[in-house]
Amino acid sequence: MALADDIERAAGLAAEAAGEGGDVVSGVIATEPQPGARVYLCSFDGADGFRSWLAVREDGSAVESRVELREAVSIAALCEVAADAAGGGDLDTLISSLERLRLAEAPEGIELAEEAARALRDVVGEPPRLATPALLDEIGAATRRLERELDPTGGSPFAAALKSAQDAVAELQRELEAGYRVELT
Repeated sequence: MALADDIERAAGLAAEAAGEGGDVVSGVIATEPQPGARVYLCSFDGADGFRSWLAVREDGSAVESRVELREAVSIAALCEVAADAAGGGDLDTLISSLERLRLAEAPEGIELAEEAARALRDVVGEPPRLATPALLDEIGAATRRLERELDPTGGSPFAAALKSAQDAVAELQRELEAGYRVELT
């Protein structure tokens, strides 16, 4: 089953688990914080303008463990930040710029930088994507390869972006927990 189909199914499971009330599932983020333990973070928009959340497992059961919820939220947020920060955030533009530079000036090593940028674009992929620790590692490794091709002695803007994302991760966790539809243990 394709991830888009899984997400659609999870939205239906979340709506069933949430019960009546007129709230609409407005978004689903697929995560797998542990291998084989898929969790879907589902947002609901209410008629009153209030957003609430419910995380459901593949079997449709609601996540009631604060630890399990935080693991899913953390990997979702970190993968999103990583995908957004990879290669400066716009890989297609970067690849086009590298191609133009190669054609105009042909600096040594430009082909390797282009190859690394394309490989990174392949790893990041298009949404929807399944947020996993392995994906985060793959994005990090591909980004570091690109950074080294572009500037072998430079630091890692990507690593800095992930470090600064900790506040955003904590804020997202607070938002989900504050508007969570079931009591967490």
